[in-house]
Amino acid sequence: MYLLKTKGTGKIPDYIQIRDENFVLINHIKAENPKEMLLKIGFDKQIDSVLELIKKLEYGELKKIDVMIF
Repeated sequence: MYLLKTKGTGKIPDYIQIRDENFVLINHIKAENPKEMLLKIGFDKQIDSVLELIKKLEYGELKKIDVMIF
């Protein structure tokens, strides 16, 4: 699974893309408040570590993570 942080422009907010091993988009969430959406899509057990990773992630940086949400 991969995380990618994208910078918004103007009225478009910053987003976090969540992609699978084949780089297919699973979900994208607003970077300003990701916790609620991460819980909805199944990151219950790893929520703290994923939130910390998102805070440290630079825009445009692709980060591979070893978690399963299904």
